[in-house]
Amino acid sequence: MLGSSEDILDRMRTREVTGVFHSRKALIDAAEELLVAGIDRADIDVSASVDELDRRLNYQSIPAADLADMPITPRQSFMGIDDVLSAEAVAGSIAGCIAAIAVAAILVARGTEPLYVGIFSILSGLTVGGIAVTRVRRRLYRERTLGLEKQSEWQGLLIWVRVRSPEKEAEAQEILARHGAEAVHVHEIELAKTPKDLPLHSLRVDPWLGDEPLGRP
Repeated sequence: MLGSSEDILDRMRTREVTGVFHSRKALIDAAEELLVAGIDRADIDVSASVDELDRRLNYQSIPAADLADMPITPRQSFMGIDDVLSAEAVAGSIAGCIAAIAVAAILVARGTEPLYVGIFSILSGLTVGGIAVTRVRRRLYRERTLGLEKQSEWQGLLIWVRVRSPEKEAEAQEILARHGAEAVHVHEIELAKTPKDLPLHSLRVDPWLGDEPLGRP
């Protein structure tokens, strides 16, 4: 979560419940149950990728239970399957509508018959929308599995749950333990929030845009 000073959106001292999993499925199931229990999605973080962890820690070997309490440990927002489906729907709809309108405008300007304008506009919208959905699905699948690879399972998958009441704190600990988390405990930690920590931060609705952040050369 650390970044250069210009990239830091906010700093906060917060109380978290944290635990270590050795199964990606168990972690995801626990996170989904936390959401059902009323924990805000923005308050659930999970491990970042192994490569990012190695770079941040200068390739030191540190037990996962200790990493959970270190502010420099890289993390990312939890992304559920409903996030992926929603993003696919939005990206497909926007890209499809833009394509359909553009094709319709071009055909109308050329004097094409209304029937053909409608047919080609719909086909273009469906095609471009489908391409956008495919691109978004691939990108979000990669993001969703970052930090949850098989190698990470062996080392230990971390989860952090920010809590704001004793009741939610106890409930979060119970949920994590029930799903097999180890070293479940509560800590207070100061975090720096950067743009990369935001869900879907790298999403590009237009399938032809590159991976570079928008607004930057």
